[in-house]
Amino acid sequence: MAIVLEMKGITKQFPGVLANDNISLDVREGEIHALVGENGSGKSTLMSILYGLYQADKGEIYVRGKKVDISEPRVAINLKIGMVFQHFMLVEPLTVAENIVLGSELKRGPFLDYDQAVKEVERLSASYGLKIDPHAKIEDLSVGLHQRVEILKALYRGAEILILDEPTAVLTPQEVDDLMEVMRSLRENGTSIIFITHKIREVLAISDRVTVLRRGKKIGTKDTADTNAQDLAEMMVGREVLLRVEKTPAQPKEEVLQVNDLVVKDSRGSIRVNGASLSVRRGEILGIAGVEGNGQTELVEAIAGLMRPQSGQIMLSGKDITNWSPLRIKKAGLGYVPEDRHKRGLVLDYSIADNLILGLHADEPFCGVMGFHSRKAIMDNASKLVEKYDVRPPYPQQRAGALSGGNQQKVVVAREFNQDPELLICSQPTRGVDIGAIEFIHQQVVAQRDRGAAVLLVSAELDEILSLSDRVAVMYNGRIVAVLDREEADEQKLGYLMLGGSLEDYKAGGGNSHVG
Repeated sequence: MAIVLEMKGITKQFPGVLANDNISLDVREGEIHALVGENGSGKSTLMSILYGLYQADKGEIYVRGKKVDISEPRVAINLKIGMVFQHFMLVEPLTVAENIVLGSELKRGPFLDYDQAVKEVERLSASYGLKIDPHAKIEDLSVGLHQRVEILKALYRGAEILILDEPTAVLTPQEVDDLMEVMRSLRENGTSIIFITHKIREVLAISDRVTVLRRGKKIGTKDTADTNAQDLAEMMVGREVLLRVEKTPAQPKEEVLQVNDLVVKDSRGSIRVNGASLSVRRGEILGIAGVEGNGQTELVEAIAGLMRPQSGQIMLSGKDITNWSPLRIKKAGLGYVPEDRHKRGLVLDYSIADNLILGLHADEPFCGVMGFHSRKAIMDNASKLVEKYDVRPPYPQQRAGALSGGNQQKVVVAREFNQDPELLICSQPTRGVDIGAIEFIHQQVVAQRDRGAAVLLVSAELDEILSLSDRVAVMYNGRIVAVLDREEADEQKLGYLMLGGSLEDYKAGGGNSHVG
């Protein structure tokens, strides 16, 4: 296959960080080329240079054999390079068609030719197998369909080289499968795809070649058929990585959390949790499996005091905490790793050190009797946790918003785990986190269980649920529809229940049929 893109000797330095160190990369026509590495390895920086968001300090870029100077994204677009970012950039009140043509509108006189825009979206959808309603508003679509709109937007602008930056980070397992089909269809149509990810299973499932970066350097490029998960993991991390969770059998004791007939409505008045009941015991991990959007978020936010239940009861260590404030619940023994670290977990403009004491900022040793903060105590705490949880770069005074997503997650995990909570809620704890950090976070979750905490785990990754959980609860349409011992649970059974099937039907043989 012809080489359509070459990056030679790319070097990029930021203050105190060598993000890309003499990296070379080539991409062939009609291939899916995975670009993998831990958070902070330089993947996104390298692709931002290709898309014109950053300028390299050294190095050259060739597109279809011609040396180019990509000074801004518009130049990249004109070279038929498109990029779909991890955090989508769509205008929610507008329709799919309006978002796709935005900035490159088809006009009738001074006005948008909406009918022609719809026809163009329908043509692209049919050509690439990207089914979507051009008239649907973005705000009414799932995350997976948001991503589909972003891909169509790039294709509408003529992209023949498509960069996908962590495209599966916010997708459900079903949406990941859909994306894989889309990527195969694009490849068949001759599109070259650069697939930025840290999920080795997806790399092995979809890519033709894979390039590994580590701490700003290129470690190597391999044909995917000639490598395996362990090999890639060791290249990414620089050491042997444990790809399975090692834990002893649980020794559960008394109940720490009891949720009884909980009903929670969202801001629009729709019921999101519909009479859910569950319990978590000291010394066990209860995993909640479910397609996202079935009430898991509202359930854990109600437990944490961030949403007010309509009815029902929440008990923590024998105390009725229903409708308590978040801070009061935290003081009662809750540790909470939220699914949205930006919205719920961090103050991005605060330093790492200050984020590591959120919720504890009025307590000793960080705050004295006169109400003054002790910077020494705050920095000592930060230095200890930054080292223990391998936050990179290891500068406690750095602004949290300047960290990569995975290192931001490490800050949240460090703060919550360090408090030795009675109940630890981990909601999507490894979303957007690299393989080395996933291994470490999983070990820490098991350590919290073995210390005697009750752990409630919510994850869209069935592998994570099955690896960590001692029991698995399945949530569908706001209800807990089944609770299984880990030995009873497997991916097929959970998938059936997650899509609305019943345990009785599954046992009767319904697990072999499709659930709508």
